[in-house]
Amino acid sequence: MTETLEMFRRVATSWQFNSSSKTETDASDTEVLERVQRRATKLGKGVEHKADGERLRDLGLFSLEKRRLRGDLIALYNCLKGGCREVGSVSSPRVIKHWNRLPREVVESPSLEVFKSRLDEVLRDMV
Repeated sequence: MTETLEMFRRVATSWQFNSSSKTETDASDTEVLERVQRRATKLGKGVEHKADGERLRDLGLFSLEKRRLRGDLIALYNCLKGGCREVGSVSSPRVIKHWNRLPREVVESPSLEVFKSRLDEVLRDMV
């Protein structure tokens, strides 16, 4: 069970990294990944009968949509901290809207690791 969830996390992380730079993702790819995520998370003992969102929370995972947003916000953070020449290359109105809603302590994080940790706290509370 733990091995299956770890394998799913690796696949999902790879997908997130590869798709975070895309503005549009193929709907069929998203549907397939959502089905895989639902099946993989149902393998967890004690969470198999819970609703999708509750299962993800209990397992410490984010939905595909939140993982994509997380990747986009991390890319924007890196860019704003000097990691790219043009902010426009990693930003979209959707990402900017979420960025502007982040608490000051998240946006002003001193390092990428601190930013990720603080961002994850905000995303966990996000509906």
